[in-house]
Amino acid sequence: MRNVTCAAVDLGATSGRVIVGVWGKQLKLTEVHRFPNVFHSLGAHDYWDLPRLWTEIATGLRKAKAKFPQLASVGVDCWGVDYALVNDAGRLVYPTHAYRDGRTQAGLKALAQRGLDRIYAATGIPNVFYNSSLQLAEVVAHCPAVTDLAARCLFLPDYFNFLLSGRMENELSIASTTQLLDVHGCGWSREALEFFHIPPQWFSTPIAANTRLGPVRSLPELKGVQTIAVPGHDTASAYDAMPANPAGGDLYLSSGTWSLVGFESDRPVLGAAALKAKVANERTGLGGYRPLTNIVGLWLLEQTLLAFGTRPKTHKDWAELIATAAKRPRPPVLLNARDPVFGKPVSMREAIDAHLKKKGGKPPADLAGYTRLICDSLGRGHAGAMRQFEKLTGRKFQRILMVGGGAKNSLLAQATADAAGLPVMAFALEGTALGNLASQWIALGVCKDRVAFRAHLASTLKATTYAPRG
Repeated sequence: MRNVTCAAVDLGATSGRVIVGVWGKQLKLTEVHRFPNVFHSLGAHDYWDLPRLWTEIATGLRKAKAKFPQLASVGVDCWGVDYALVNDAGRLVYPTHAYRDGRTQAGLKALAQRGLDRIYAATGIPNVFYNSSLQLAEVVAHCPAVTDLAARCLFLPDYFNFLLSGRMENELSIASTTQLLDVHGCGWSREALEFFHIPPQWFSTPIAANTRLGPVRSLPELKGVQTIAVPGHDTASAYDAMPANPAGGDLYLSSGTWSLVGFESDRPVLGAAALKAKVANERTGLGGYRPLTNIVGLWLLEQTLLAFGTRPKTHKDWAELIATAAKRPRPPVLLNARDPVFGKPVSMREAIDAHLKKKGGKPPADLAGYTRLICDSLGRGHAGAMRQFEKLTGRKFQRILMVGGGAKNSLLAQATADAAGLPVMAFALEGTALGNLASQWIALGVCKDRVAFRAHLASTLKATTYAPRG
């Protein structure tokens, strides 16, 4: 088994990393660069700082090449829905909004009032404020000249792939987050594009993951390193790294800023009940289905921390906070993690307090109390999503596989097991980065396919299992 070294650029809404993986008898990961990420407000709107993100990516890749001269390839994954509008030469023609920008609210309400059933039947994606469809419709409506200026719409991993390789492509998994992809095929939905008045020429037929895009052209230090289109949506990459039982029965939980709960399927989950449950039929990099539901996740805790002068900074601090919170009694009143009030409040602590008071509850007295409340509330939210899927599909899940930053949170994992009545297997692995790397190893021919990768990965992993308590 020959060693092959690849670099995963893993971009999250709050931080980014460049992680190098070496394929061999043991999978070895090395984080060579980490950097914070944040959107910036200008006037009434929110934007991503793409030049800074690209600078950090380039810095990380130079470090990767310097430390691992045998580096063979690079792949980029990112959060979903956000995009760059560019001209024929690839120059930005419009600023890149952040998905939490409130500019889509009017379109969100309008779609809820007419056409939603038709759009869901066509795309399999529910009506959510951050959808690319609503974002692009708002741009076209308020800046109609953009239809003449823009030649292509590249979603963020597509855009960074272009900066690396010089090739403009739309990758399948990231395309599936947009509410514009045909749920019954791998092309764009003409009905959705017409409904939202979005120019179809902005998009090319999506390519599958594991596609070689060509050598890196923009960074001389990376001469000879291949750019590979991996599952561009970070959740799709995380799914690929799940050490799932080939026989099925596993529910997946990718826990971070968002909690994404779902499973793999050979068909979409559609219909009125699925729409009401906000089931998103996103796709794998190769075109399979990943029915999932999106719950606000540890964003609740991340934002609540801002209200406290003293907050955890080290792994030890976090361990102490979680241990203290675990000793607190279970809160009698929990949060509804799906309440839109938690999307982008001015103060998360105040939003939580107001939410509790409406339900007859009392705000916690300290940070440990908020931590216990948030973890128990998310655990119930995860369990609720599982039961919805079982009702919609007739499946019975046997266990929950948990990856992401939340997998390190023993209180959250136990709360999920208790609420779901199923064992939770928490993996302390860089799931998104591993899925990104797996796609590169498959493209380079050192790993046969995802099944082979998962089998190899499972033989090297240790999971912490949380059994449900009464």
